[in-house]
Amino acid sequence: MAGVDVLASAFTSGNAAYLSDLYARWVAAPDSIDPSFATFFASLDDEARSVLTDATGASWAPRHWDGAAPAAGRGQPTPAPAAEAEIRARTLDSLRALMLIRTYRVRGHLQARLDPLGLQVPAPHAELDPAYHGFGPADYDRPIFINGVLGLQDATLRQILTILNRSYCGAIGVEFMHIQDPEQKAWVQRKIEGAPWLDTPPASARRALLRQLTEAEGFEAFCQKRFVGTKRFGLEGGEVTIPALHAILDVAARAGVTEVAIGMPHRGRLNTLVNIVRKPFSAVFSEFAGASSKPEDVQGSGDVKYHLGTSTDIELAGHTVHLSLQPNPSHLEAVDPVVVGKIRARQDMDGDRQRKRAMAILMHGDAAFAGQGLVYETLAMSQLIGYRVGGTVHVIVNNQIGFTTMPAHAYSGLYCTDVAKSIQSPILHVNGDEPEAVIYAARMAAEYRQQFGADIVLDIVCYRRHGHNETDEPAFTQPVMYRAIRARKTVRALYAERLAAEGVVTAAESQAMADDFTATLEDAYQTAQTYRPNKADWLEGRWSGLKQADEAEERVDEPTSVPRATLARIGAALASVPDGFDVNPKIARQLDAKRQMIETGTGIDWATGEALGFGSLLLEGHRVRLTGEDCQRGTFSQRHAVLIDQTSQAEYVPLNNIAPDQAKIEIYNSLLSEAGVLGFEYGYTLADPQTLVLWEAQFGDFANGAQVIIDQFLASGESKWLRMSGLTLLLPHGYEGQGPEHSSARLERYLQLCAEKNMTVCNITTPANYFHALRRQLKRNFRKPLIIMTPKSLLRHKLAVSDLDDFAEGSGFRNAIGEVDAIAPPELVRRVVLCTGKLYYDLLAERRARGLDTVAIIRLEQIYPFPVITLPRLLAPYVSAEIVWCQEEPENMGAWQFVDRRIEAVLNALGHRNPRPRHISRREAASPATGLARVHATEQAAIVNEALSLD
Repeated sequence: MAGVDVLASAFTSGNAAYLSDLYARWVAAPDSIDPSFATFFASLDDEARSVLTDATGASWAPRHWDGAAPAAGRGQPTPAPAAEAEIRARTLDSLRALMLIRTYRVRGHLQARLDPLGLQVPAPHAELDPAYHGFGPADYDRPIFINGVLGLQDATLRQILTILNRSYCGAIGVEFMHIQDPEQKAWVQRKIEGAPWLDTPPASARRALLRQLTEAEGFEAFCQKRFVGTKRFGLEGGEVTIPALHAILDVAARAGVTEVAIGMPHRGRLNTLVNIVRKPFSAVFSEFAGASSKPEDVQGSGDVKYHLGTSTDIELAGHTVHLSLQPNPSHLEAVDPVVVGKIRARQDMDGDRQRKRAMAILMHGDAAFAGQGLVYETLAMSQLIGYRVGGTVHVIVNNQIGFTTMPAHAYSGLYCTDVAKSIQSPILHVNGDEPEAVIYAARMAAEYRQQFGADIVLDIVCYRRHGHNETDEPAFTQPVMYRAIRARKTVRALYAERLAAEGVVTAAESQAMADDFTATLEDAYQTAQTYRPNKADWLEGRWSGLKQADEAEERVDEPTSVPRATLARIGAALASVPDGFDVNPKIARQLDAKRQMIETGTGIDWATGEALGFGSLLLEGHRVRLTGEDCQRGTFSQRHAVLIDQTSQAEYVPLNNIAPDQAKIEIYNSLLSEAGVLGFEYGYTLADPQTLVLWEAQFGDFANGAQVIIDQFLASGESKWLRMSGLTLLLPHGYEGQGPEHSSARLERYLQLCAEKNMTVCNITTPANYFHALRRQLKRNFRKPLIIMTPKSLLRHKLAVSDLDDFAEGSGFRNAIGEVDAIAPPELVRRVVLCTGKLYYDLLAERRARGLDTVAIIRLEQIYPFPVITLPRLLAPYVSAEIVWCQEEPENMGAWQFVDRRIEAVLNALGHRNPRPRHISRREAASPATGLARVHATEQAAIVNEALSLD
């Protein structure tokens, strides 16, 4: 609102003639007036400018303020003084009225009646006072020309204020003037002005709304009665959320949406499960009562009932919609990117490039929406090419409290929703005890998403009738609030009374509706006593043909080799660019090197091995999706999967140009986020098991920022919720003197999470083995997350290369690799050094330099599941040798504390004379690595020297 303060001052200082003349001068010559006024007049939209132009008279130019005549050829003669005075007065009235209307559009929400408890009474705002804009008591009933604004040509100030207060200061407060897109802003304005939610809905719609409130309230009341003292994180005080979700889904279904995924916290989850996603009441009641708690009834470890999800097909408005509620942990908002990623996968699989047919609904608590960084990370992805899903509907169940923390201590902004303004989302605040207003806002939110493919926020301001949970005493910390809550009738009771007073539903009919629903719940409760769940059929649809992993520690995988001719075809595409493509000269040399690798069949480096893996899957019909910070080029400038024309900036992806009928690879440089992006990619894998999905950290330890996603979803999601994921994490790892934050990917943390065959952890040393590990992700008949400690210096290491034969027929993934040099016979070997990853090449180079032949080196390429079949076979010949584990990480980090007992078990089984292995490493440390290059070099040399010294 440029110039508002200046204009407000002028309006109240008797400068009417000056202002009206000023606008006319600006129309004639924009540069002829003060810049602050010019900026303001330029900021007016077409609607406001039309009013001012008509008010001043479009066909004349008034005398300049200094009294000079108009410039030659400009306008018509100045009108008579009396007419000029009248025009100026009209102009001033119009200006004042437009400023008032605009101010209500911007600030009207500040005086909206949002708090159902009446504790937060809006204070009068000076800019919403007509006097602020120069109007006095005598001006309220004088017609003012507004040229169709608010739907009126002329209106009195009293009429204007009535419309504005109904529209912007009632049960809905809307924030939308921060939106820069004129079409979006105008759409919201049309939906709000005139307060259409105050129009009486059809009686059938009002009865349906009462029924939905009855089901929402009735379920909570029944659980409170039957399961006294049991935590369920009920929805009491926010029951109107259930009708709001019904409204959103109804609009979505009518607009052609066929799939909806919901993510939400624990509060209200059980109510949503039964009343929205239609999980059987008896199933939920059996979980309360523990009737289904027998081990044979539950697959996996299970989770508490208010973390669980479900899915089903439902009929809405004559359309079938697949509806799912994602399971999630107590870590608030962690599920947000997971849901959005799942929807993106559905859209991609179905070819929904308009992103209209699958939709995400994310539900939030007020404190979490303001406080959890994942909210912003998810919002920030919403319009990015690699992550957009056509908009998400955000529903905030605003209890006006977070556990025991009041809003004044929970966020610094005016509203808990302020973060949504960062992406120009409209925000609809609505009083939760005004059900019809809530339904209007909910439908509006769904319509906006479908219309503009953008996020929108519905903030339902309600309250929490109990404490944080049903056993908590909230009056300890909020006595005033809970005194008001205890005195307030429920939203259903208030609405039932209103409908009875208006003759829509009698009190007796309302009671009968409640009694019937309670009877339904009673029947379900009785059924729950003998309820037994069906074994979860969670491998259906796109997961058909897959199964749970075998229990065996080590198994024979499907073949991962590729015919040599296919590899040559992929290699030719990797080394080629279209005619006329201006490739960077340095890249051109790399492409020539790749061509030579394929033609000679030797020296294939890490990046080429990776590309061969991707390309082979693409030719077999599997899509590949790789995201991460700077992953198109690669952090270490190794990948260059997306080539950039040096003249036009055009992009070319060689892997998408192997064959006409191939699948496609998508490689996206992500926003600077770890938790949000990793959560998104995990969600993607939940929906699509046939696409290789990879997330690459810029450096391995940057994944620390995504620890919640790793711990709560990736490592334990299958066990808790029966949800498989084949997500692959590429985590650059290795000690090369780059300091504490660029050396370790924290291998020990992933190994600590390993159990029950939940994931695979590798530290691979050859491009060919990397190739096979990638292909194995989709060739297995099950899906597991794959964590790879990827190299840095090995990307260009002369020894870290493979021959083409290592990729072709007869080859496969090796979870451990034995000695490759010609050394002494096994019975003469004095020491076997076990290691993993990049350290192998340091040991190998030094051993060769010393000419040692009595020290063997065995590499563990896969650390979990531990190679209990391969490793004994490799160690068996060395019955007399000392067994040493060597790592470059400190003793309290790396793999040592995971592998020591497992190595000992292998040696015991072999009858080895000394089954307890010794370890060589950096000493225990709080920091992963030194920041001093000289100290690093000394430490590294000491490790290698100790491993190879036999005296």
